[in-house]
Amino acid sequence: MIQILQPQLFVQSIYDIDLNRLVERGVRGLILDLDNTLVGWNQATASDELRRWLGEVKAHQLKTCIVSNNMSERVERFGRHIGVMTIAKAAKPRRRAFRLAMRKMGTHHRQTAVVGDQVFTDILGGNRLKLFTILVLPLNEREFWTTQLVRRLERALLPRREAPRLGDQA
Repeated sequence: MIQILQPQLFVQSIYDIDLNRLVERGVRGLILDLDNTLVGWNQATASDELRRWLGEVKAHQLKTCIVSNNMSERVERFGRHIGVMTIAKAAKPRRRAFRLAMRKMGTHHRQTAVVGDQVFTDILGGNRLKLFTILVLPLNEREFWTTQLVRRLERALLPRREAPRLGDQA
């Protein structure tokens, strides 16, 4: 049971993801969480650093889709702002939104990685479909109140420790 909650890679932030290694592994698409993964909770605009990183992602020929449990208006507006496909009200960890994201990107499970800051939504959802899962630390502590409660459970069940490095993966 606990194995399905474990990420395959744990990094500080999206900027620590080795995009070359992902491509070598066969990854062609990234499912990205929005709040506290790409930007702070409810932040409306992308930083220059995020825009540069998305440019690197594109240069590596990786497709991207934001999959968020947040409301449609926020997610779609942010996606248009940075030129990334989106799926809002995803109900993660349910599989439907992850499958829809893969369809939009034209990838299958062996070609897709999930990047997010929450074990019980992003990592659990990705692992349920056998996607490559990458856990990042939340960008800040400001979050929706229910997320704050779930974080307590995460800390109790899964103390933060580094997952195996991408190069160590089979």
